[in-house]
Amino acid sequence: MPFFTAQPRRSSLFWILLATLLGLTALPRLASAEALLLIEADTGKVLQAENATYPWYPASVTKIMTAYVTLKAVKEGRLTLDSLLTVSPVAASQSPSKMGFRPGTQLTVDNALKMMMVKSANDMAVVLAEGVGGSIDGFSEMMNATAQRLGMTQTHYVNPNGLPADGQVTSARDLAILARAVIRDLPEYEYFVHIPAIRFGKRVTYNFNKLIGRYPGADGFKTGFICASGYNLVASATRNGRRLIAVVLGANSGQDRAVKAAQLLERGFSANTLAWLTPSLGTVDNLAPIDATPPNLRDEMCGPKRKRPASDEDEQVAGVIAAGETALSMFSPPALRPVDMIAAAPAPTEPIQVYTGPTRTGAALIAAAAQDADQQAAEGKKKKTAKKKGAKPAAESKEAATGEKSNGRTSVTIDTTKPKDTAKPKSAAKPAAAKPAAPKHASTKPEAGADKPAAKPKPKAAAKPAANATSEAKPGT
Repeated sequence: MPFFTAQPRRSSLFWILLATLLGLTALPRLASAEALLLIEADTGKVLQAENATYPWYPASVTKIMTAYVTLKAVKEGRLTLDSLLTVSPVAASQSPSKMGFRPGTQLTVDNALKMMMVKSANDMAVVLAEGVGGSIDGFSEMMNATAQRLGMTQTHYVNPNGLPADGQVTSARDLAILARAVIRDLPEYEYFVHIPAIRFGKRVTYNFNKLIGRYPGADGFKTGFICASGYNLVASATRNGRRLIAVVLGANSGQDRAVKAAQLLERGFSANTLAWLTPSLGTVDNLAPIDATPPNLRDEMCGPKRKRPASDEDEQVAGVIAAGETALSMFSPPALRPVDMIAAAPAPTEPIQVYTGPTRTGAALIAAAAQDADQQAAEGKKKKTAKKKGAKPAAESKEAATGEKSNGRTSVTIDTTKPKDTAKPKSAAKPAAAKPAAPKHASTKPEAGADKPAAKPKPKAAAKPAANATSEAKPGT
């Protein structure tokens, strides 16, 4: 009797387990922690797709839509590329990567677009959003309306730069649709998506899209990275009049996403003659969306196992060019593998000058660039000195910038234990224990106090200038 009662229990457990397994397999699951898509730009024909309709966090590829909405406004006459925009406190507060301009700084739509697309500047995305839509929320509504019009059914935007936010989502399918829209609707402004490098002041920034200047025919679009999404890239290239668009989401590094995109493009170009052997995957618009939660790759991308901090400003590509060999010669036959192309140095190019202020040309442009360079150098000095020893660098940076000796205050408040500081003010030996308001009388008594830091009340009198010197130095930092 026990045997007959136990068997049904075992049988029921078996069917419960089987039903559970079948239920799990019915749920949409990610085959691998990345999504890949390759399409023809003209026709939208899908050449390769893997997890292409799986929801994904877009990161900075969001800026393709920001550029699209902005340039549509320019094309429709609602503003011009020369229109001046102002950096707001909200824009200035964005996380890096960014230009780092202070609130109140003005620049043109043209320069803001170039900085956003090449450096992936998050502050410039907000500047454009506020300039076109009035606010981040207002511009996000414009982005979402545009996404619906284009058929990007899996996309929703919350901000214009792709920084982490609940509800900011897209897919490889939708990003390919957006890239096609840029090519189709904005051909006169398409150069914004393949600028090789920009120069601001003395600083040159190369496009984060490593295919530009390395992969023959590369002509777009944009990179993106946040911990949850991994390394994303929308790329395009043209060969023999045929243009392909590749989307890579969730790659392990900036170099990895570029190599994967190059491999997709190579496959697409080389397989053209054997297209009749490839089963038809339809067009990008007809790919069926998957209803699922976007994968969160934070542990893989930014967890403790990663040796270096991850960011869209990825580490320099590995690889060294042999002495006397130029990047251009490396593209000569025999053809390089995609991994070798991305490992090579970019082709020589003249960076496009970007600057603050209104549109300028000729000598005025040169003067504006020089002014930005001077401002950049001054800020660089302040940052370097501020990292050394608290308030001391502030006073030193002020002295370096003005050439002044701080009217004797430095001898009292900075490096008081160093003999050289007590020796400096021989010419300033006249100053007596005077207050900061009368620096010419900064006497030898504080110097004696400097040699004997534990001296009686007089070093206390000398402590007042220290506070004053610190407070005066703050505005300069």
